[in-house]
Amino acid sequence: MNPLNVRRVFVYDKIINWFPGHMAKGLRLITEKLNAVQVVIEFEPIAQKKDRLIVYNKSDLAHPDTEAAITKAFKEHKDQDVVFTNANDDVNVKGIIKYLAKKAKMSGTASEKELTTMVMVVGMPNVGKSSLINSLRRIGVKKGKAAPTGAIPGITRTVAGTIKVLESPKVYLIDTPGVMIPHIPDPVSAIKVALTGAISDHLSDEEVIADYLLFQLNQSQDYSYVKLYNVKEPTDDIKVFLPQVAKYIGALKKGGEYNLPAAAQFLIKQYRLGKLGRFTLDDIRPEALEEFLTKEVEETASRQQQKKADKIEERKIKRQIQQRKWEEREKAKL
Repeated sequence: MNPLNVRRVFVYDKIINWFPGHMAKGLRLITEKLNAVQVVIEFEPIAQKKDRLIVYNKSDLAHPDTEAAITKAFKEHKDQDVVFTNANDDVNVKGIIKYLAKKAKMSGTASEKELTTMVMVVGMPNVGKSSLINSLRRIGVKKGKAAPTGAIPGITRTVAGTIKVLESPKVYLIDTPGVMIPHIPDPVSAIKVALTGAISDHLSDEEVIADYLLFQLNQSQDYSYVKLYNVKEPTDDIKVFLPQVAKYIGALKKGGEYNLPAAAQFLIKQYRLGKLGRFTLDDIRPEALEEFLTKEVEETASRQQQKKADKIEERKIKRQIQQRKWEEREKAKL
């Protein structure tokens, strides 16, 4: 394959959305519970004005340059605390414990034993929220698994009770169901979300996801898949690549035809397990991160302004209704 002929843009126009009933309910419960929470450990922007700690879990699967680039960008542009963790191996989890203990001590004047801080963990499905809670519990109170985990997104389906992760000062976590935004407007962003496993595989076209993965491998000029799957040479054509993967794993249908969906599923799973190397799907160049964070700040400010305007309009309408009711009562007296 001539590198000059590699696709520079992945063309895809289908929107993949997944917002089942339990997510809508979970998002409503999360919003209701926020008033009782002091800190939000989040994988998504939902914390409003609460103290936030943004966690990038499964950091062992990300490109090695990701942590430094994102940590620097968040500090410079938002003064936001960011932690990269691998909850399965308790990597960097002690830092979160220290952060929560510090926040707990800052929350009041009571003695350390009497201090209690409530923390909510929120984010998309399959980012490792429950794994992180279990890791915090292992380190903080030396106790075993408290939240169910699994490779299938949607294991946690409702807001759970409190889970103690620190004894002194007392820190309790609230596990929440994975929630998506109701609509992902950019098709390629939806493919990225699907590739990471946040959307159930059966809702996505797995061969398209595998094609996007091949696109990413070639963009990074990582052709290790040639040796891994005994492919003759690098290729940018998924119709050439998937049959070779199917041949490698022995995925055949009746009559000897290659089972391409099985090959796509295998390839996606290998990526999620880190067998294809460490990859970050988003652009982590300083200029790209600056553009993203600047846009996010502007959008947040715009949403806040809109929310304020909506409240003003709501009060105006209420006053008008009250005025009409008063006028009607006055007319009735005449």
